[in-house]
Amino acid sequence: MGVIGVVATLKVQAGKEADFEATFKDLRDKVQSNEDGNLQYDLTRSKADAQTYVIMEKYASQEALEAHGQTEYFKAAGPALGAVLAGAPDIQYLDILD
Repeated sequence: MGVIGVVATLKVQAGKEADFEATFKDLRDKVQSNEDGNLQYDLTRSKADAQTYVIMEKYASQEALEAHGQTEYFKAAGPALGAVLAGAPDIQYLDILD
């Protein structure tokens, strides 16, 4: 299997942007420090809507993506991130083409 891309679009509750960013940045640091199979884990914010964030991820394999979802720090961040979201995230899984 090839490289896997993930694009997650999240809408954050008004006034909760700083909480979301702090929690995500802590998670990002742990992902980048502990997951060799993670090739990208970037947080971006829409220029048109400051409450809309897009996370761009890249994994070396499907196994690396699955391992990411099973980490304790990913599971621990879930409730804190969920508490500030304004709805369900839109997640797309992509095959990276050569």
